[in-house]
Amino acid sequence: MSRPEEIAGVEGVDCDGVQALVTGSTSGIGRAAALALGRLGADVIVHGRDRSAGDAVVDELEATGSDARFVPADFADPDSVRDLAATVREATDGLDVLINNAGGFFREGRRTDLGVEYTFHVNHLGPYLLTAELLDHLTDGSRVVTTASAAHRGSELDLTRVRTVEDYSATWAYGHSKLANVLFAAELAKRVETLDRSVVSNSIHPGAIPGSGFSRFLPGPLPRALQALDALPFVTSVADGAAELLVPAVSPETADVTGKYFADRRPTEPSRAARDATAARRLWEVSADLLGIDPPLPDASPGSE
Repeated sequence: MSRPEEIAGVEGVDCDGVQALVTGSTSGIGRAAALALGRLGADVIVHGRDRSAGDAVVDELEATGSDARFVPADFADPDSVRDLAATVREATDGLDVLINNAGGFFREGRRTDLGVEYTFHVNHLGPYLLTAELLDHLTDGSRVVTTASAAHRGSELDLTRVRTVEDYSATWAYGHSKLANVLFAAELAKRVETLDRSVVSNSIHPGAIPGSGFSRFLPGPLPRALQALDALPFVTSVADGAAELLVPAVSPETADVTGKYFADRRPTEPSRAARDATAARRLWEVSADLLGIDPPLPDASPGSE
């Protein structure tokens, strides 16, 4: 089986000296992408909630010669996310690659301590806050990649529903959070233009990946059904999903590509709702309000103050 870096066509890229953080990297495509970055020469910070799984990934990375460490964090807890960012700042001279990959599909409706619906908080507010905390630590030429999904299609941004779990739908909540991921990545690409250094931001669709561990979040017999699909040739593999992350993260061909949504390892047009610039700006402002922080970057839209 081909490795992710081979599928992405970046096996010849030299990442020596590159400092990378891959969230949600104790399993699935995050783990595969972290290991690929290590083989390319990058030093990698591994993130997750399972210390034993994280330590195992660190061991594999160190076997490739990578300087690696595991940092736990709960994306539903803003203080935990801030601690993760603080550790990254202390452990690195600057961050060259930030892969916002952590997230999940959650069957039960519940709210976090901030009163925000759990799926939206973990899948969107967590990476939003982490990125905000690391903005001044991103190096010139750095890349931010956010794992979204084709599940964003069919969703419209509705920020009134992220404060309640009444009539909760796990499928709607997941698709809505993935729409937020696409909008966030595009808006970040615009707002980082106000920085004194080059930063690119893109989102990706990793594909339908039974072996990623995502199926454990699904109800009833679906996890077993998806596991059975692993052997079928038309189903995306974990390596394929990790390759989707690597293309915008390290490929020389995407160094100046920003504000795009990648699928099948190339920029692809997302849904109409995901191209709504007004919705993206509102999401940015409301996200800051939900977290109780100032918007991390000024509006870079034409005509804005």
